[in-house]
Amino acid sequence: MVFLEFEKPLEKLYEQLDKIKQVGEEGELDMEPMIKELEAKIRNTRKEIYANLTGWEKVQLSRHPERPYTLYYVQQMCKKFVELHGDRQFKDDKAIVGGLANLDGQTIVVIGHQKGINTKMRQYRNFGMANPEGYRKALRLMKLAERFNFPVVTLIDTPGAYPGIEAEERGQAEAIARNMFEMAQLRVPVICFIIGEGASGGAIGIGLGDRVYMLEYTWYSVISPESCSSILWRSWDFKEQAAEALKLTADHMFDFGLIDGIIKEPVGGAHSAPEEMAKILKRQIKKAIAELQEIPVEERITQRINKYAAMGVYDRVPLEVTNEKSIFEDDPESEEDLSN
Repeated sequence: MVFLEFEKPLEKLYEQLDKIKQVGEEGELDMEPMIKELEAKIRNTRKEIYANLTGWEKVQLSRHPERPYTLYYVQQMCKKFVELHGDRQFKDDKAIVGGLANLDGQTIVVIGHQKGINTKMRQYRNFGMANPEGYRKALRLMKLAERFNFPVVTLIDTPGAYPGIEAEERGQAEAIARNMFEMAQLRVPVICFIIGEGASGGAIGIGLGDRVYMLEYTWYSVISPESCSSILWRSWDFKEQAAEALKLTADHMFDFGLIDGIIKEPVGGAHSAPEEMAKILKRQIKKAIAELQEIPVEERITQRINKYAAMGVYDRVPLEVTNEKSIFEDDPESEEDLSN
């Protein structure tokens, strides 16, 4: 087990538990009462720790190396999954996976980021940072879903779209923008889940849907706490303050009206009980699909567009008539040039 810094009290308790079990096995002693007492203490300590997590601690949980990724959820939830590859323009991006899946007899298209479960696989998956071809592959699969009337489910977990020069040369911004434009108009239900990190355009590139949910210990923001800290304070040392100021956790996103719901994780996070988390996620997917399929297509698209159009807060500044001289008054030709 991997313990984060704020989980150190749990680590010590688990060490004690292992020693008691070892003593019992070696000495053939009945240590069951002590084991049960210690296990109860572990449960209570975990509840206390997880009841008062800061924004930065939730960010750390979203990045936990043992946290389940897209392919794990797909394998647990679906009876069959056929992965499809390539964008038919450049190549297959390993940071985004997708394909056809059987969810209790219903065919769906699943698309999600995949970070990799060890160092070698993380390099292979580019740490979940997609290139333009990844977003174009995702769009190809969404259009396939639309053609055959399959619901689309996306699982988001990325530190951001890949920022390399070659990605920009191949149209990173255009690929993300195109996905947003097309997802707004898809004629099939689109359900999005943030299962880990939800950073910037890397997340929104497959994150525009009829329903958007966040797992309890995830984050969703235009920038990571580290990057925000480096810009504002010119150092990563203030990442904890940045995480609080960004208000990037699930409860903040729900209060802002940017997501449609929060999915509770098992105590200790999704990595502590991945099978249970997969069951919870599966129930929510089936529920959301059933609700959305009851809504007529045109009405569903209108609701989706209106939902995003209503996001944000703005005010109108009234125009006041003043006696100030126009900037073009002395040079009428400049005004003519500007109008052209």
